[in-house]
Amino acid sequence: MNDILILFLQTVQIVINIYIWIIIFSALLSWIRPNPYNPVVRIIHSLTEPAYNAVKKIFPTTFGMIDITPMIVIFILMIISKLLFYVF
Repeated sequence: MNDILILFLQTVQIVINIYIWIIIFSALLSWIRPNPYNPVVRIIHSLTEPAYNAVKKIFPTTFGMIDITPMIVIFILMIISKLLFYVF
């Protein structure tokens, strides 16, 4: 049973790491203003916006023209990833 839990936690950590990279790619895309009708851009936008909107409801994320929402989401995901392995 312990091996199944470890496998599950490792899978969750891999998914979190992939999502962090998607957020980083989304932040980089926001600097170049790609075509919003591009399918890749739409998929990345649909994957990241729910997390961004949840964070924006809780924290003030805009300071002048700088939006720190991706950094906050990455920070929260890193905390969740670390806590999963410390708890179990």
